[in-house]
Amino acid sequence: MKKIFLFLFLIVPFRVEAYSSSAVSTVLMDMDSLNVIYGNNVHDVRSVASISKIMTAIVAIENANVNDVVTITDEISEAYGSGIYIKQGEQITLESLLYGLMLRSGNDAALAIAKYVGKDIDKFVDMMNKKAVEIGMNNTKFNNPHGLDENGGNLSTAYDMALLTSYAMKNEEYRKIVGTKKYTLKTNMNYYSWLNKNKLLHSHDYITGGKTGFTDVARRTLVTTASRNNVNLVVVTLNDGNDFSDHINLFEEAFSNYTNYQILKKGEIEVIDEQYYLDKLYINNDFYYSLDHNKQNKVLLNFKLEKKQNYNNNDNVGVVEVFINDEKVHEEKIFVEKREKLNFWDRLKAWFNNLW
Repeated sequence: MKKIFLFLFLIVPFRVEAYSSSAVSTVLMDMDSLNVIYGNNVHDVRSVASISKIMTAIVAIENANVNDVVTITDEISEAYGSGIYIKQGEQITLESLLYGLMLRSGNDAALAIAKYVGKDIDKFVDMMNKKAVEIGMNNTKFNNPHGLDENGGNLSTAYDMALLTSYAMKNEEYRKIVGTKKYTLKTNMNYYSWLNKNKLLHSHDYITGGKTGFTDVARRTLVTTASRNNVNLVVVTLNDGNDFSDHINLFEEAFSNYTNYQILKKGEIEVIDEQYYLDKLYINNDFYYSLDHNKQNKVLLNFKLEKKQNYNNNDNVGVVEVFINDEKVHEEKIFVEKREKLNFWDRLKAWFNNLW
């Protein structure tokens, strides 16, 4: 495996950051790179209340057809606290239940979704915990689909909930739901009109979604997401009496400090290599990374090419690794496309061009 190194330096003046939060636990994360920009007590395990419903929603979206019509059964009789007040025998699409779950924090919606998707609420909770393991939420335990404090409540961390949100926001259906300000529908029993409880969605154009939460144990919990100039952020606060203001202050500070740079561009790449100099080497994806322009940043691209004696068009022949300040943050596969055979003089010319 041949290694080829390319160093890039971005150096700008340093200034003191002003990130702060009144929450017991806070994290401000770049959703694309999963880089933690700011945090305090990010791995402290706490009850997280209704922001648990982010997991309920993404598990349902990934494991069922959102256009399915759900007939509400007696599982909702166990619901209390915030609700959308659906009734037994009511017929409503799974997608509409998800809107009721995420916009109005319906605990009855959570139970109806869990019963329909998992066939059993305990089995659905198992699905939630399996997804948490898959995502890398190492300090999370779900005990129910709604976030109430029964059975010990749902326990997680600011960091884990930011990971979950970053994952969920890659799903188009999820993004559509949490980014909706108002939703109306008519069922066989009722007419509903729901406003999103995430008031930042109504007041700031760059807010793209999120979820509110509160219980006596967890106190106020909040997740919000925001995007500006291709910088995509998530803030999670646990036990924060000033959460909406804290979220906006953190977003504003990050947007003023961070720029999203294109580190890799999909298509042909220029790599000096004696084996593939007659061929086209290419990558299939762009890669962007948000960098703090008030700090010194070192970007390193490490091209690692395999020495294959025989290869075909579009074979994977290596990788390019991206390091930011000596930490590996991304790896992209390199592919090869054979060019038409050249005569001796064209081959010699290509060899000299590659050499110089």
